[in-house]
Amino acid sequence: MSNRIFDFINLHNGEEDKRKVLENVISNISFRGSNLWILACAIIIASIGLNVNSTAVIIGAMLISPLMGPIVGAGFALGTFDFALLKKSMKNLVIATVVSLLVSAAYFYLSPFKDVQSELLARTAPNIYDVLIAFFGGLVGVIAITRVEKGNPIPGVAIATALMPPLCTAGYGIATFNFSYFAGAFYLYSINCFFICIATFFVVKYLKYPAANFKNIRYARQIRAGITTLIFVMIVPSFYLAYRLWNEKTFTKTVENFINVEFVNNGYMVIHKKINYNSNPRKVELALLNKQLTDIEIEKYNRILKSLGAENTELSFRQNDDNLKAEILNEINKKESAISEKDLAINKLRLELDQYKFSDSTLVKELNILFPAIKNISLGKIEQYPNTDSVQMQFVILYQSLQKPEEQKVKDWLKERLNIRNVVMIKQD
Repeated sequence: MSNRIFDFINLHNGEEDKRKVLENVISNISFRGSNLWILACAIIIASIGLNVNSTAVIIGAMLISPLMGPIVGAGFALGTFDFALLKKSMKNLVIATVVSLLVSAAYFYLSPFKDVQSELLARTAPNIYDVLIAFFGGLVGVIAITRVEKGNPIPGVAIATALMPPLCTAGYGIATFNFSYFAGAFYLYSINCFFICIATFFVVKYLKYPAANFKNIRYARQIRAGITTLIFVMIVPSFYLAYRLWNEKTFTKTVENFINVEFVNNGYMVIHKKINYNSNPRKVELALLNKQLTDIEIEKYNRILKSLGAENTELSFRQNDDNLKAEILNEINKKESAISEKDLAINKLRLELDQYKFSDSTLVKELNILFPAIKNISLGKIEQYPNTDSVQMQFVILYQSLQKPEEQKVKDWLKERLNIRNVVMIKQD
């Protein structure tokens, strides 16, 4: 039974020849000629995606990027003690990184649109979850590389590990001289590179790829010590950033609950809300539409907020603030202007439709009394061409048993009754 279970999880099943895998890895390391051009184009595409906040464009750039090659090569080099391959991989990774930073920085420097979008902001504060994504994405990638049937995990790994967007965000930081963005994004890129490399190293060791040189025990210990040190160096800051993110989410949730319980549920309309977690002290700014607070009440609400766990927080209210009123009026005017434009468009369409509508409830009754042979009546207004640009009234009468003299009488009667010139009589089969 245990052997059967082991067969299910055995990575040696379906494994490609180790020499072919190594040849394939080595061939994808170099960044010269076409690979460099593809990388530069992918960087520009990813930068545009971040610039216009388009997830689809960013995903497309990740799919065509060749950045995984030297990272996987470094993992294979560590696992097989091939220091020549490691040197080559690191050299090409540095070249690719520098080119990517230069291309993305040039794009964002020349781009007239430098607003910070949500897709760009998402790459400035990495945490432990990014470590997990990079590691397990790297595992999937290297497992797929070592298979005879590659399948479709490789594109998914390129998307999941997301090497391009943080590099482009770091380029944005350089172009706008925002070095906090550069530091956060480049740290995320470093996390992705390192943990893809480590995942590759573990799989290579598990699959027992042969050492390129004589495996010196001292070298093996140095590599293990170096990897362990780098893991701690990479993970510790990410834990701290994850802890900060958790604290910020908790703080925001506490403030939102406080606002709902103390104001919204008591019938007070909150027309302005601003939460600043990163200031010292943290600040919460509110404005109420139908409530004027005294200093005693403001102090009381500060104590309530503090008792809920929002320590080192200053709660303030904007009251009798002309600037706030002006901001709200501007927003209302914008919305009213948009509504007015819609109403005008709707009224215009209604007027156009009314030109083609005809309603006279007594007309059909009179026709039925005067001309019983007429069974069905269709009537309306149409535009008549050629010789006129105006909308003309034209009637179409469907009848079954109407003699020619009566047909002419119907026409004459309708022309006189409605003061129109055109009446079309169609005999119904």
